[in-house]
Amino acid sequence: MPAYLVANIRVKDPAKFAAYRDQVTPMIARFGGRYLIRGGAVTPVEGRPNLERVVVLEFPTMDALKTFYHSPNYAPLIALRQDAAEGDVALIEGYAPPDQSKA
Repeated sequence: MPAYLVANIRVKDPAKFAAYRDQVTPMIARFGGRYLIRGGAVTPVEGRPNLERVVVLEFPTMDALKTFYHSPNYAPLIALRQDAAEGDVALIEGYAPPDQSKA
């Protein structure tokens, strides 16, 4: 079942954040992840979602996502991102619809 990293980022230092982005992109791929959303325009339609730079990464499993997030290779990049931006990050289990072919 897929798993997702969802982040809402508020960039404070664009130059440092660019350095983070450039280094993290190949690392995400090495751990089997891919971008689904990468800071595109946000159009609120209900409530006040307070979304700024939204990022959604997809990994094949929660184990793969946790291996990426907790890897010693990613630790210095987390520190760089936290120095360049504030934000909220969550790891979320995906949904696998039931296999209709077995019904």
